[in-house]
Amino acid sequence: MATPAVRALRRHFSSAHIIGIMKHYVAGVFEASPWFDAIELTGAGSKAQSFLEMARRLQRHQIDLAVLFPNSFRSALIARLGGCRQRIGYARYGRSFLLTNAIPPVRDGRGRLTPSPIIDAYNLLAQEAGCPLPSWQMELFTTPDDEAAADSVWRKTGLTAFREVVCLNPGAAFGAAKYWPADHFAELARNLGNDRACGVLVLCGPTEKALARKIVEAAQHTSVFSLGEHPLSLGLIKACIRRADLLVTTDSGPRHFAAAFDKPVVTLFGPTHIAWTETYHPRAIHLQRKVECGPCQLRVCPLDHRCMKELTPAEVLKAAIHLLNQTNAATAAQIGKQGPREQDSHDAA
Repeated sequence: MATPAVRALRRHFSSAHIIGIMKHYVAGVFEASPWFDAIELTGAGSKAQSFLEMARRLQRHQIDLAVLFPNSFRSALIARLGGCRQRIGYARYGRSFLLTNAIPPVRDGRGRLTPSPIIDAYNLLAQEAGCPLPSWQMELFTTPDDEAAADSVWRKTGLTAFREVVCLNPGAAFGAAKYWPADHFAELARNLGNDRACGVLVLCGPTEKALARKIVEAAQHTSVFSLGEHPLSLGLIKACIRRADLLVTTDSGPRHFAAAFDKPVVTLFGPTHIAWTETYHPRAIHLQRKVECGPCQLRVCPLDHRCMKELTPAEVLKAAIHLLNQTNAATAAQIGKQGPREQDSHDAA
């Protein structure tokens, strides 16, 4: 969701040396993007730098402007100790005194944070830095290695034989409250195979292999496969979503990969406010069951998890088929506008 703002900063400061500072597990998202001249890793990880090491590196770089996408106190402190001359960020977690430009977050009349799109908040950071209003079009890139890895998955699973391929993303790092039941995913996968003759690929991270395997086994369908049987990387997940015809996902990070590659996506919301992560993607359907206890924003449901359990596979299948049909209709219309191919006229002759 930060990519529109980062792209705007790159365009506005076209001759600047721009450094991206990020956690190691985020770096793969930006891989192959043209916006950074360098990337520095911080936090945990073998190649990451400690808090003080990063501050010292920033001092050596003599940074003119720091745009802080995280709301953490730590990010503002690193920028301040690193000697960044201008420090733009949101006035959150008592860090305003560390910033030169402290932007107030959206609050209601009682001073409480109001659910509002994070992509808007990120774009406002870029505007505060002097950029024209960025667009809302998210954007990602893949490397040749990513695409080769996806080619291997398609070839080994036999997904190349299917007219349509749907990716399912059942994981959610936020917590168990975001999970849609595995048997619901399995039923959806089976129905996509039976009713639509789709190939189905269940995505997963390293800690979610067992979940993906469980869904595939419960689906009991020859067109359903797990990505967990292949060497995993964030780049591979990007490449798989980029070439899929549809993504069905929990409210988690890979959901936004679909929008960034302009792919249709059905997102299953439970405990979270849709407003926080609205991205204005025109090919998206949001599904959320209205329950008296939600959206609660809790990581683990203390009750019966009705917000996700009551969201039925039939409802999700209907939304998925609608988006697939919409895509096919748009493709057919585009082909119709182009007229018959030159080769067709040769064939007719």
